[in-house]
Amino acid sequence: MRFSSRDLAELQGISPSFLAKIFPKLEKAGLVMASEGVRGGYRLAKAPGDITFLDIVDAIEGDKLLFDCQEIRGRCAVFGQRPPSWATSGVCAVHAVMIRAEKAMRAVLAQETLANVADTFGRKAPAEFSDEIAHWIQGRFSARTTTRTSRSS
Repeated sequence: MRFSSRDLAELQGISPSFLAKIFPKLEKAGLVMASEGVRGGYRLAKAPGDITFLDIVDAIEGDKLLFDCQEIRGRCAVFGQRPPSWATSGVCAVHAVMIRAEKAMRAVLAQETLANVADTFGRKAPAEFSDEIAHWIQGRFSARTTTRTSRSS
């Protein structure tokens, strides 16, 4: 089944323009596939168990580091124009902490898949929620088909 980014945004209560910017990145990364037409939209390009949260983050954000060290350790006012070597030698202590934190975060993101999260959510949500979602989606598809059919008449 395919979903438009607008439908997905409305379902989740988020900005359609936000999702419209993200989905081309997900498509380029091979995580979703797009199709056009009345029943067009996006669908997963891989099984949910094969898509990690790291795949998604990297597709959207790129492979850039989250922390950009500004090397402030040499700019302390008491150093004047010449910071001592002890202050600037080696890796910045703050930067080292942030590197470890990013590695740990990426490791967790690499372990979690869409299937894991769907399973967790499925255990938490009441059984009728799936029916409510299916009914909402069917209503959207029906409305889209009806609108396009009436326009072409």
